[in-house]
Amino acid sequence: MSLLEWLAQKKNISLNNNINQISFNLPTNLWIKCIECNFLMYYKILEANFKVCPKCSYHFPTSSQERIQYIFDLNSWQCLDNNLSSIDPLGFVDRKLYSNRLLNMKIKTGLSDAVQTGIASIYDVPVACGIMDFRFMGGSMGSVVGEKLTRLIEKATYFRLPLIILCASGGARMQEGMLSLMQMAKISSALYKHSQACLPYFTILTSPTTGGVTASFAMLGDIIIAEPKALIAFAGRRVIEQTIKEDLPDNFQTSEYLFKHGFIDLIVCRTQLRTQLHKLLSFYINSYG
Repeated sequence: MSLLEWLAQKKNISLNNNINQISFNLPTNLWIKCIECNFLMYYKILEANFKVCPKCSYHFPTSSQERIQYIFDLNSWQCLDNNLSSIDPLGFVDRKLYSNRLLNMKIKTGLSDAVQTGIASIYDVPVACGIMDFRFMGGSMGSVVGEKLTRLIEKATYFRLPLIILCASGGARMQEGMLSLMQMAKISSALYKHSQACLPYFTILTSPTTGGVTASFAMLGDIIIAEPKALIAFAGRRVIEQTIKEDLPDNFQTSEYLFKHGFIDLIVCRTQLRTQLHKLLSFYINSYG
């Protein structure tokens, strides 16, 4: 008698059917391998560590909803303008209709567009925050992203709140043409008024932060923070090399390279970000309180 037959007998399982037809419902994705150091870990360990590899500190991609849980006080997030959704102003078609692409993204991510905005607190300090989500069309900045961020900034200015924007974007959304490029000036104008009110603005650059987002609000923060080894750029590496006819350093367009050359102020691990933001906010409390 085989071991399988013995176990089946013990549990009163009939083996009349072919053994090959027996299915075992095993959970998937129990183990995850770090793509940086190949460390194999149980998925709950990775999730408990904010999706940061415990061995090499590689930062796995994460969603805007997860970032809300990582950074803000429990149940403090109050969503703003969640009803805003992009339309197809140009009737744009590539491999599929832009309107169909938008619908697919909404179903896949559960988001209305590539940014979530809201009011929350960090250790009881109220802040206004926008969190971009790369899962939604590469975090591209279209009209709705620009409108939601602008409304957020205006609300932060009116209620005298510090502002935080977490960037994760491939740049302006090409399917909306000039309308997406207009958002760069629109958001920057609102940020100017926020600055004139002597209110702090922090940007957090995650991987990737590129294109028109880098060229506008991502680099306008009073303090610019980046996650370790994040890709931060305007144009692509190949485009730059072909333009200047030179080879670029291997670590070019990483947060470490930009920090060394003075483009960003801090590199902060995701596991320490909440604590670091609270420290920075405490420096400003007397000035905006």
